[in-house]
Amino acid sequence: MSRDLPLRKSLLVRLMVTSVLIAVCSVAATAWLAVQTTTRAIQEEQGQVLADDTEILRELSGYAATHADWSGVGSTLHTLSVRTGRRIALTTPERVPFADSASRPTPLPPRASAVVDPLRTDTYSEPGAQLSGIDPRAVGPYRLTSQERARVHALALVRQKCFRRAGFETTVKTLPSGRSVLMGEEAASGDGYVASECTDGKLNTPMPAEHRALAVLTDLTQACLARTEAHPPQVFLSVGFSVKGVEPDYIQGGKTRTGHPTAADASTNNCFIDSRRQQLDPYVAPVADLFLGNGTLPRFDMSSGNKAKVVGVTGLVLVLTVAVTAVVATRLVRPLRALTHAAQQPPEQHVRVPVTTRDETGILAEAFNALTERRERLEAQRKALVNDVAHELRTPLTNIRGWLEVTRDGVVEPDPELLALVLQRVIDDLQDLAAADAGTLRLHHEPVRADDLLAQVAAAHRVAADSGGAHLVTTVDGCPWLDADPVRMRQAVGNLVSNAIRHTPADGTITLSARADGDRVVIEVADTGTGIAAQDLPYVFDRFWRAEKSRSRRTGGSGLGLPIVRQLAAAHGGSVTAESEKGVGSVFTLVLPGMAAPADG
Repeated sequence: MSRDLPLRKSLLVRLMVTSVLIAVCSVAATAWLAVQTTTRAIQEEQGQVLADDTEILRELSGYAATHADWSGVGSTLHTLSVRTGRRIALTTPERVPFADSASRPTPLPPRASAVVDPLRTDTYSEPGAQLSGIDPRAVGPYRLTSQERARVHALALVRQKCFRRAGFETTVKTLPSGRSVLMGEEAASGDGYVASECTDGKLNTPMPAEHRALAVLTDLTQACLARTEAHPPQVFLSVGFSVKGVEPDYIQGGKTRTGHPTAADASTNNCFIDSRRQQLDPYVAPVADLFLGNGTLPRFDMSSGNKAKVVGVTGLVLVLTVAVTAVVATRLVRPLRALTHAAQQPPEQHVRVPVTTRDETGILAEAFNALTERRERLEAQRKALVNDVAHELRTPLTNIRGWLEVTRDGVVEPDPELLALVLQRVIDDLQDLAAADAGTLRLHHEPVRADDLLAQVAAAHRVAADSGGAHLVTTVDGCPWLDADPVRMRQAVGNLVSNAIRHTPADGTITLSARADGDRVVIEVADTGTGIAAQDLPYVFDRFWRAEKSRSRRTGGSGLGLPIVRQLAAAHGGSVTAESEKGVGSVFTLVLPGMAAPADG
């Protein structure tokens, strides 16, 4: 069964849409998860790289602040490289390498990542902040001796106990110079009683090493001012101590200058800073350029949270895929199972299946139902055929049996020709149908005039029509010619006329007509008989079928006349149709190939 289906109902389209939907969901979920995971991984990696870079610079600056050269930096470089997975190289400002975690000759990156100079970078007090200043770990001559350290630490413990008795908790911290200071002292010193009782000034008194360093710094600063100013001011230096380290201050005109000086004393401040750097320079490593590379690429290691997301999204997509596939498959398999169940039933039940969809499976179900209906009809025809053949042969066989009995009794002499004629009509009809079915029916085509054909058939059946009281009329429009076997055409039209005579009452009319219709010839046999019911009309050309189910020989023939007409029409390349109205009459129409009139016609 062929039928045009809307695309939205096509099984193929729905399967494609389902596949595309599943693919889109999978791709979208994968893309979303990849974007989320990769974005977070990149952000974390960038943050980690920045933290690693800062940590590397901080530790190398600390090494430079506490060592006079870079001779022993190799182990520190290796440790940092292993910990961060980065390549670390140090060169002179002229890009001459003197320390590298990579094997030589590995080329350096095109640009230096930073400059390691503890006298001009503060990476200790605030990790991650590149402040232009002196690294607090660069203490140089301000480093205390072991005895001085012990003395200052003891003073710090005494002050800590004093604050604790007053209800304030502080913490002792050791600065890079070895001096001990109290963290939280500022808050505790806000109370006047505590300040007078605990802040006795002993802890912040400079040690001898610090005095000597301050004296040298004072001389350096004063000399710098003498070179830059005509009348240099007198500068007095002191040392302040806090959790950030040793912070020398300078005193000018009786006022302490800390932090950012004004424009008026900018030269003094510059000399002070330059002098500090000059004083610390022998104690720190030379300036070096820092090169950072990727080293060994870090292996991507998905976090537990990302693994859980991957597993979750994968499970969700899998569940959705299974659910959608199950729904679609169930809808597709349900009618197929119904078809299978119906096909497995006994043939005599002729089971139909419900048509629930309008797609390919629905069309298949309709085709199955149509096939079942045809099979049921053929089964009914088979049974009717057996009954009809038995009925048709009963009368001649009974006659033959009677003749044989009377012949046996010697009443009459045997007559073989008479016995053969009894069965001849039925046998001839069956042979014609068998030959047509097998495709061996022989036709002898020749030009046939339609009016001669109708006249011959009318003459052959005139007596039968008159005996039944029916009027037999022929009409021909023009002079159409047929390319046909005249014997078979007389047989076909004669069967239609015989059928009309049997079903036309007295005073009825049977009309034979012929006309040309293009390259075809139309022959009609119309009667004013009893007609055929609408529900019986599709079966009039079936073998052994009669409208009167009583199968009376008076009202019906062998039931093979009309099937023979259909086979003969098909053998000639034509067709036969029937139209009828109950109680009005019937019209049987033969449409056959026509031809031009022959030259000698």
